[in-house]
Amino acid sequence: MKRNCLWALALTLAMAANAQTKGGGITPEMLSDIRSRVKMTPADKALANAIAANSIDNLAKNKANANEIDTYFSIETPKQSITDQQSSGRCWMFSGLNVLRANYAKRTDSLQVEFSQAYLFFYDQLEKANLFLQAVIDHADKPIDDARVQFFFKHPINDGGTFCGVADLADKYGLVPKSVMAETHSSDNTSRMSRLIASKLREAGLMLRKMVADGKKTSDIKKAKAEQLAIVYKMLQLCIGEPPAEFDYAFKNKSGKTVTKKKTYTPKTFFEEVVGQPLNGSFIMVMNDPRRPYGKTYEVEYDRHTYDGHNWKYLNLSMDDISRLAIAALKDGRKMYSSYDVGKMLDRSRGYGDTENYDYGALFGTTFNMDKAQRISTFDSGSTHAMTLTAVDLDEDGKAIKWKVENSWGNAWGQSGCMIMTDRWMREYMFRLVVDKQYVPQDLLKLSEQRPTMVTPEDPLFLADE
Repeated sequence: MKRNCLWALALTLAMAANAQTKGGGITPEMLSDIRSRVKMTPADKALANAIAANSIDNLAKNKANANEIDTYFSIETPKQSITDQQSSGRCWMFSGLNVLRANYAKRTDSLQVEFSQAYLFFYDQLEKANLFLQAVIDHADKPIDDARVQFFFKHPINDGGTFCGVADLADKYGLVPKSVMAETHSSDNTSRMSRLIASKLREAGLMLRKMVADGKKTSDIKKAKAEQLAIVYKMLQLCIGEPPAEFDYAFKNKSGKTVTKKKTYTPKTFFEEVVGQPLNGSFIMVMNDPRRPYGKTYEVEYDRHTYDGHNWKYLNLSMDDISRLAIAALKDGRKMYSSYDVGKMLDRSRGYGDTENYDYGALFGTTFNMDKAQRISTFDSGSTHAMTLTAVDLDEDGKAIKWKVENSWGNAWGQSGCMIMTDRWMREYMFRLVVDKQYVPQDLLKLSEQRPTMVTPEDPLFLADE
């Protein structure tokens, strides 16, 4: 009996070992081979000691690229105060509102205003909550493990977005000055509030799915959704504050002196005065996605901020075409919303982006040779952060040498709150640009009006949404 037990145990262990190595597992022989290939030399041991006590970026810094940064730009838009998004994912909103206030200053030649990010963020979160709840109702006939239903429940709300969200929200709700609705701890630090609202929305989503499954009347389902949105509204009200319905405001000039009489505004009338026209229809978004054909338009399914708003649509262009559009707008003093992968080759201490900032290959004795299309396809790179494009330096032939953006990480970061990037970095890690239609040639405008190809929000490039 004891012998049989021992035999059974040995058989079980053998089967377990086979199960672990079957079909490509690491065998003892393979592990031995791997170790034989990477025997540590004295130089390797010294390097391991250095890496153990220092950051990889500090050790991989390319000393040949650490010279003083050239801060001259042949074309530069007027400077404005630097904003700070704190611990939030609202870069898209900060960049968009930075563009709008720059447009207003350019149009008036002196008047200054900073818009309230907290105000627009309140409605962004309320609209996203409604978008989720209505999407749950619209897809309630599908099983809970359906890919689209799971997408909604996985992402019920977030603080990321694009300029299309700024356009839809501002057109719908207007704008207010920052002095009228200031930031709060929760608008500056969004994670806890967002998690709680997401949890409440998921609970509400399950309830609405059950109502549909039980055959409840459409009117009852709408009423139930409104009740859940009222709960979200209350949570936002407590965390961010009540958006003003009316306020008094007087404009200041660039010296900070009040130069107009106080006037009573609503958010919509204030928007009409400082922006002057609806944003939707005034711009196109262009994108550089080398995986897809250039000259074609694409639309990201379900990627919008409001249920009754616009999925973001873009015209896919080469970096040469995008550079020409950016230069044309900058020459006329216009700042632009733009987005990048700031996790790649950015020297954060200097606010300097260049493909030669770091030599990770030399540090680890290997290569990192994927091109832009390959990085996107494998989830290695995507649009992670929006900033405001403000300047370009051109050579004698009119080609870009370097670019400059206003960031939203405070004025103590980088180059007094700005980032300088070489053109070669721009070409590798820049993704989106929003351009006023007046700077877009007719042939590109016509291309932007094509019927777009719909792409899913699970695409690698859009999962890394800024």
